[in-house]
Amino acid sequence: MKNRLTATLAKYGRQHSEFTDAYGPRARTELRQRLEVLPTQTRFVSELLWQQLDFVQQQIQTIEQRLQQLVQITPEMQLLQTLPGIGVILAATIALELGQIDRFASAAHLAGYAGTTPRVHASGDKTRFGALRTDVNQYLKWAFAEAGNSVALYHQRRPQRHVSQLYRRVRLHKGHGKTIGAIARHLAEATFYVWSRREAYREPTGGRSKAV
Repeated sequence: MKNRLTATLAKYGRQHSEFTDAYGPRARTELRQRLEVLPTQTRFVSELLWQQLDFVQQQIQTIEQRLQQLVQITPEMQLLQTLPGIGVILAATIALELGQIDRFASAAHLAGYAGTTPRVHASGDKTRFGALRTDVNQYLKWAFAEAGNSVALYHQRRPQRHVSQLYRRVRLHKGHGKTIGAIARHLAEATFYVWSRREAYREPTGGRSKAV
């Protein structure tokens, strides 16, 4: 729904927004002003779509509140919530899907199982990275990608964080999609260290990309 509204506004040169979240509570007045300058019938349909979006977001909030009531927060989930972009729902998803951390030999193994590493094609002295694997845990892949999208959405609020800098650096050369994949991989590998060491997430220091 957001993509459809954004595409409509872009078609008429009204896609710019000064807010990080163009559809968040603080941006509603600006969004209303942008919709009002659209042609009559386009504005009518766009406002209907906006109402549908509000309804769906209300339902999502209701479901999330219900899940928070049902989920028993474990020490493992509390550790996961120290990672950027991970809240109660994603922490519960990741914890339940991972199970015991000792079944993974390394951070790379966990990242691969979570579907955050690309296929590697090596021939002679040449190595090429392909698309992400499909034979992975799709729930974990979704969870880490969602966390990556959250980081991307709010990276301007915390520009000093490692993940925010990672987002800006990779996006400059690779685009948004691959950047989300890079952040998801960082978070997956960080999960291994956080759980293995029973320590909260810490910002990587120096040139290291790993956490804690």
